[in-house]
Amino acid sequence: MVQKYQSPVRIYKYPFELVMAAYERRFPTCPEIPVLLGSQVLREARSADGAVHVVERSCRLRVEAPRLLRKIAGVEHVVFVQRNVLNWRERTLLIDAHNETFASRVVVRENCSYAVHPENEDWTCFEQSASLDIHSFFGFESALEKIAMNQYTANVKRGKEVIEHYLHELVSQGISHIPRWTPAPVREEDARAQAGPRDPGSLEVGGPSNPPTPAPETVGLDGDKLDVDYIERRLGHLTPVQESCLIQLRQWLQENHKGKIPKDQHILRFLRARDFHLDKAREMLCQSLSWRKQHQVDLLCQTWRPPAVLEEFYAGGWHYQDVDGRPLYILRLGHMDTKGLMKAVGEEALLWHVLSVNEEGQKRCEGNTKQFGRPISSWTCLVDLEGLNMRHLWRPWVKALLRMIEVVEANYPETLGRLLIVRAPRVFPVLWTLISPFINENTRQKFLIYSGSNYQGPGGLVDYLEEEVIPDFLGGECLCNVPEGGLVPKSLYLTDEAQEHADQLRQWRDTYQSASVLRGAPHEVEVEILEGESVITWDFDILRGDVVFSLYYTKRAARPGPREPGARAGGQLMDKGWVLGSEYSRVEAPLVCREGESIQGSHVTRWPGVYLLQWQMHGPPGHVACSLPGMEDVLTALHSPGARCKLLYYYEVLASEDFRGSMSSLASCTSRFSQLSAAASSSSSGQSHSGSLVSR
Repeated sequence: MVQKYQSPVRIYKYPFELVMAAYERRFPTCPEIPVLLGSQVLREARSADGAVHVVERSCRLRVEAPRLLRKIAGVEHVVFVQRNVLNWRERTLLIDAHNETFASRVVVRENCSYAVHPENEDWTCFEQSASLDIHSFFGFESALEKIAMNQYTANVKRGKEVIEHYLHELVSQGISHIPRWTPAPVREEDARAQAGPRDPGSLEVGGPSNPPTPAPETVGLDGDKLDVDYIERRLGHLTPVQESCLIQLRQWLQENHKGKIPKDQHILRFLRARDFHLDKAREMLCQSLSWRKQHQVDLLCQTWRPPAVLEEFYAGGWHYQDVDGRPLYILRLGHMDTKGLMKAVGEEALLWHVLSVNEEGQKRCEGNTKQFGRPISSWTCLVDLEGLNMRHLWRPWVKALLRMIEVVEANYPETLGRLLIVRAPRVFPVLWTLISPFINENTRQKFLIYSGSNYQGPGGLVDYLEEEVIPDFLGGECLCNVPEGGLVPKSLYLTDEAQEHADQLRQWRDTYQSASVLRGAPHEVEVEILEGESVITWDFDILRGDVVFSLYYTKRAARPGPREPGARAGGQLMDKGWVLGSEYSRVEAPLVCREGESIQGSHVTRWPGVYLLQWQMHGPPGHVACSLPGMEDVLTALHSPGARCKLLYYYEVLASEDFRGSMSSLASCTSRFSQLSAAASSSSSGQSHSGSLVSR
């Protein structure tokens, strides 16, 4: 594979003639470049009028590689041939260099150019490109490629410093101006000798020479090229390799992409998301550009106006900036009625609202870059989880959240600089287990999580936010205008007829299972747990009637016989001859659930075995017992008018390995999660952390 390098435009704020004088001081040897052992002129020629000077040099470079590799290669230095074409009339210097050592195994090409700045004739621009193609090298091709690229990029940075060193040396010697070249009077016989058109760059130099490779086009800062000062000022510090990747991807888009070219900050985010792997970043960016075009994201984000329900009940908004100048977005997730918002506006509206937040975040980053005079490419999010409970695990909402994460990760990479999570409750590890596999590892490393009041004092929010911008609801003095959220009235829910996305309802029904509960005939789900400390989660809606929900445990299957591993559901699975406290035990207290309510809950298992989720019809006080119904009760229920309850339910088992793995990965990227993690560990090793919550 051919490795390529392309530099940005580097600007010397000195005239071209003075820069050339500094450049010539690098030869034949240069103490400022230790890797250059020496050089000698092979051929040299000048045009008759002296305007063009062609020099071909042989340069010896020390090999900076491991001793074993040098011993195998049998060399301590390599030879490069450099051909310079200096045109005083056009004020340009074009340089072409290639390797002679190991030319059959490795091909190295470098092209450089010096030219006058198009907007200031007293400044000089420099640009270079290079390629490395390793055919074979004693089985060390990969190692050589890394060594060569690292050494080359290090020399790129050093080369600019060397020119500046000699410029300062010239000025200190009183040489601050060198007159421009002017043509000398030409005698008649010289004029006849020069008759006919001629390319100065192809002057004969006294012998055969390798044909030059195309040199870079004359530098022009016409908006199509980037200069180093612009990169430092607007994009931040980049290594030479990172600069090269940005320029190559930007140039590829200009040549191949039909449509609006993304801003440099946006291109750089995709490169960072793929660790500056050019091909992977190009693929990711192209997919994102296609997505934006397909969904008309630019237009929708310009015209997007959130529904009134979102403006009132979506508890999120922008709030000043953090200590690094990043825009700050506050989300009071624990105060949001996520289920109510889903039913009031639908999943698509919530997704577009989240996308509009990301678009606004990018604009605010650009504004803060101008305001503070330094590159700001990401924003900070502060998430308050006070009030987070099992109702936030309503499965349609979790699925919608995962979709939002997927879309944002794919199309807005590296826009999140830091995520501060405060007042994380005990239920948070369950939510984190569900969503963390969908979050990029680089993003997870930006999470800082605080349980309880750990966010207060040193090491807390004051490390990331100025005290005067800490919101009042977190103990600060700054009034925060972010909506407080709250329950969405059912009167604002979309009806089935008004639901713009009818397939959304079908997706919910595909996720949930339906069941009927008869008087005396409960509905039960059997879940087999193979190892302790797994987590059973449930989520159900009562569509008709009132039911009592309970969770039981037994060491043996409810009904013996051939069965598939995992879980099964049906009417009454438990043997009616079983005795509570002997053959089985209750691990969750009975919960009365009323018609129209939505219940979410979880249970951290303590032992392997069989767990039974049971729903039975709610009767008068005293009937919420554990006695199992007989055949007569079931027959009576079947023939009793109206004696039937209906529900939609969903359950999931989080394996111990997945649950603990998620917790450990979270703990590794935060300094304030220890208490929360310890609480979860103690709750699962001793008293099970469990419970249900009625949300609607």
